[in-house]
Amino acid sequence: MNSTKEKVQSMLRKLPDDCTIEDIQYHLYVLGKIRQGLQIADTQGVLQQAEVEGLLNKWLIE
Repeated sequence: MNSTKEKVQSMLRKLPDDCTIEDIQYHLYVLGKIRQGLQIADTQGVLQQAEVEGLLNKWLIE
């Protein structure tokens, strides 16, 4: 598995040369949120599509 530093370097290589500090911060933020979501999914599990649709229908009707 790649180290955090290697992942950041890979991300930076994919960004355009004229990207701003804010662009880099945004991409790091998104990657962090994705990693957090995957960790939550691993520990707490995920909902099936039908369960999510049922919850949305309940919430939207109320």
